[in-house]
Amino acid sequence: MSSAYSPSSASPGTARHAVTHPGRRSPAVVVLVLGWAGAAAVLALWWRDTTSIVGPADWLIGAGRIAGLLTGYCCALLIGLMARIPALEQGVGSDRVARWHAMAGRYTICLLIAHITLVLSGYAAQAHTSVLGETWTVVTTYPEMLKGTVGGVLLLVVGAVSVRAVRRAVGYETWYYLHLLTYLAVFLAFWHQLALGADFAGGTVARVLWYGLYGGVAAAALWYRVLVPQRLNLRHRLRVAAVVPEAPEVVSVLIRGRRLPELAARPGQFLRWRFLAPGLWWTASPYSLSAAPRPDLLRITVKAVGGHSAALAGLRPGTRIWAEGPYGALTAERRTRQKVLLLAGGVGVTPLRALFESLPAAPGDLTLVYRARTEADLTLRGELERIAAARGARLHFAVNTPDGRRPVLGPDALRAALPDIARHDVFLCGPPGMARASYEALRAAGVPARHIHHESFEL
Repeated sequence: MSSAYSPSSASPGTARHAVTHPGRRSPAVVVLVLGWAGAAAVLALWWRDTTSIVGPADWLIGAGRIAGLLTGYCCALLIGLMARIPALEQGVGSDRVARWHAMAGRYTICLLIAHITLVLSGYAAQAHTSVLGETWTVVTTYPEMLKGTVGGVLLLVVGAVSVRAVRRAVGYETWYYLHLLTYLAVFLAFWHQLALGADFAGGTVARVLWYGLYGGVAAAALWYRVLVPQRLNLRHRLRVAAVVPEAPEVVSVLIRGRRLPELAARPGQFLRWRFLAPGLWWTASPYSLSAAPRPDLLRITVKAVGGHSAALAGLRPGTRIWAEGPYGALTAERRTRQKVLLLAGGVGVTPLRALFESLPAAPGDLTLVYRARTEADLTLRGELERIAAARGARLHFAVNTPDGRRPVLGPDALRAALPDIARHDVFLCGPPGMARASYEALRAAGVPARHIHHESFEL
């Protein structure tokens, strides 16, 4: 157990000041409205530049133009969602942004296939030739078409690798580095759009707006994915201070660095950590802070679920770390009610342990329920018990019986433990299956969806 972190308590008198206004508009709603408004503007661009449609060939080409414009727009969205913009990563939530990115990727691939199929079919109908022959003519004679073809093929490759079954087969690192081809694909396709897009050929305003859209997302990606991490790591110079065993196959990594308060990390957030040690430097993994950040020390707690995470147990003090973040919206800012339930499963307790320590709450207003398979799997149990005692908080462990039966955490059990659970904010973190079942149980127990705060990275 790490003695570097001892429980701290918040003054009960600060509890009321931590409650945010329940009627505030979610940043996610604003972002979605802006995203769909942009798509509507793209359709309006096509409508403005289309004077008439005569015959099947015009209909095919017109539909292909719409699909092409929306493909270009979705490509810009993909880059923006990959840029790790703090307003999205911390305001909307990294998990939701990741799901939006995956959804936009699926839309992009479908629209790209529709664009290719419809336009080539329309051109073939106009020229009274075969689709295959027209394809050869378009690719080899149209300006910027070779670039567009290469960009389209790269996007299709990235889309194929991102199919869940394929992604699991190729492994995370292969998927990740192939995924970076999206940048090259979008760059190549951009010039094809401007050269052959009828809406850009004679429309200065349209070209300026398209340059602005792509220039904006490219600048965001360069700033937040390249320059900001460079600045962070040059300023803070993070290193491993110690590795502490916590439970079977679970270790805590203590991290020191310079001017850590300027990192502005909050309990409940995570960073992407790249440990510059043999066999580990090529992967940046997201791990949550498992204790409230201190001026001289950060801590993550990791369970060995693969070769990379298992290797963290062998890290040596002094190992350099390259980090990006902090990210995530599972923080106190989401809180809207006086009473709070923290519902953890497995190693998902790590961000909730940080909140359990730091959330302002009066005695009796804060409860942590921790689900694990066995007593030995209760990571950080001693710390949780000390925090509960110091703060007057409630702590419940839900472990399997000796014969392997799992405790039921359904709506009846939740209401029995907390009769006023419907008046709680709930912070939820755990394995995907447990998180889904707990979410459904909480809703059935009467907790409004807007008061259930969780992050999940299952796409």
